[in-house]
Amino acid sequence: MIVLDDLVIPDTAASSAALEIASAYQSSALLSHSRRVYVWAAAYGRLHGIPYDAELLFVAAMFHDISLVPEFDSHSVSFEEAAGHIARVFTAGAGWPRERRERLGEVIVRHMWPDVDVAGDPEGHLMSRAAALDIVGKNIDDFSPAFRAEVLQQHPRLGLADEFLACFQAQAERKTGSSAARAVQSGLSTRMAANPLDAAQYGEVEGG
Repeated sequence: MIVLDDLVIPDTAASSAALEIASAYQSSALLSHSRRVYVWAAAYGRLHGIPYDAELLFVAAMFHDISLVPEFDSHSVSFEEAAGHIARVFTAGAGWPRERRERLGEVIVRHMWPDVDVAGDPEGHLMSRAAALDIVGKNIDDFSPAFRAEVLQQHPRLGLADEFLACFQAQAERKTGSSAARAVQSGLSTRMAANPLDAAQYGEVEGG
């Protein structure tokens, strides 16, 4: 049994600062998405007994889409690679050792992978699974309807689908070999449109 109130922000200076930066630069929809990604990832880890570094996972969630915003957009590398670089710089300032900074960058980059080996990278596995759940509804049955409704009530979607798709389409136009371009070319818009989390009746049917 997972209780949403148990999945709190890790009580560390880096976690608080990461949330502050994400809140300052991301739109309300992207910030709420980042919060949900952490919740989905942490909840899945607890449900399945996957040990994870909560601080690293939270910081990764806060920064994984930071390069979709204009201030941190990159015209030379995929958005997730740029986000990994930004997160490394941020955590260097937070005093993280080099090895842990590199792990953070890997987790952020791998959130765009279709699957990440849980044995080799538990945080990457959780992030990849959580991001896919939130954007296209993949593996939505990982969680009960009641838990999903509770998460959406606390962290609403706020029109994420349209904003996120527009971000990816802009990335795809400028960086034709990027992960965003591959996602768009492989039917991202269709998959997003079918996401049950964005269904108009979701809150009424599953929220009680």
